[in-house]
Amino acid sequence: MRILIVEDDPDMSRFIARGLSEQSYAVDVAATGEAALEAAATSSYDAIILDAMIPPPDGFEVCRRLRAEGIDATILMLTARDSLADRVEGLDSGADDYLVKPFEFAELLARLRALLRRRGTRQYPVIEVGDLRLDTRSHRVTRAGAELQLTTKEYALLEYLSVNAGRVMGREEIAEHVWNDEFDPFSNLIEVYIGRLRRLVDRERQTKLIHTIRGSGYILEPREPQAAP
Repeated sequence: MRILIVEDDPDMSRFIARGLSEQSYAVDVAATGEAALEAAATSSYDAIILDAMIPPPDGFEVCRRLRAEGIDATILMLTARDSLADRVEGLDSGADDYLVKPFEFAELLARLRALLRRRGTRQYPVIEVGDLRLDTRSHRVTRAGAELQLTTKEYALLEYLSVNAGRVMGREEIAEHVWNDEFDPFSNLIEVYIGRLRRLVDRERQTKLIHTIRGSGYILEPREPQAAP
């Protein structure tokens, strides 16, 4: 899942970005309201963590503009102001939730997971496709009960395919949600990671889960090997 952090405090943005990256999220950072609007207009985000007090336009105005432009990404607003009026303004501007600074990262992560589940981006804490099981909280992955050891990016890609199981996912869509702005669209990185996942998930198994749809992308679903004619 791809997250945009809008925060003008570099220490705070690094803290949040590092924590989310460790949880397998792809992360982009913007330090101003204008940069946030530009990023949201050019990239697709599953969620936006938006500080209220940023260089103009402020977080409340950014939130209003995003909603007016039809951007429906989950928005979690952060602020040091904890008055009722501020909370109401944040929610009325289009935010889905409101978190007051200072906060524990574990709470931010829990709120983010809950918001994504509510939106249907992650429907369940545990995703099962055939005998593949992903625990989205612990990032533990098993197939037929055997645990698979995945890197952070391998897990992120497998989770995205699993959330969209049964759908063909194109390279552009995968890049938008699993990688950040630094992704080179002309690289073969997606193919490399798909190859790694095949070795981890499907090797020596009769039922294959990861399939290439020539000219379209990739799909994750159980398929038995076709019998020879």
